[in-house]
Amino acid sequence: MRQNFTKPKNMTKADIVDRVAEGTGLTKIETEAVVEGFISTVISMLKEGYGIEIRGFGSFRVKKKKPRVARNPKTGQQVYVPEHYVPTFKFSKDFKQIVDKGMKLGKPAEKGVE
Repeated sequence: MRQNFTKPKNMTKADIVDRVAEGTGLTKIETEAVVEGFISTVISMLKEGYGIEIRGFGSFRVKKKKPRVARNPKTGQQVYVPEHYVPTFKFSKDFKQIVDKGMKLGKPAEKGVE
């Protein structure tokens, strides 16, 4: 049976800062500094070749992509794509289960909710 799934509104960094500030009691300026610090640390560490694991959340890694010949979808022309590196994120099992339960219940689920 197919559910009617309406696409949720995307949250922006400002929305996340607002939510975290409300939940922690920090000011929005302090919270924005923390969020910015987290993001820049993740980017910096991945750039240096480190992986990042956050238990219960997921892991950030960098994957090496081999060089290949691709096709431009507009023109059909073949293009050479050199070796490159892409950041990836793999969700933890707990994270996936919490999101799945929340979506099935039609509301956000919290960790440990049965």
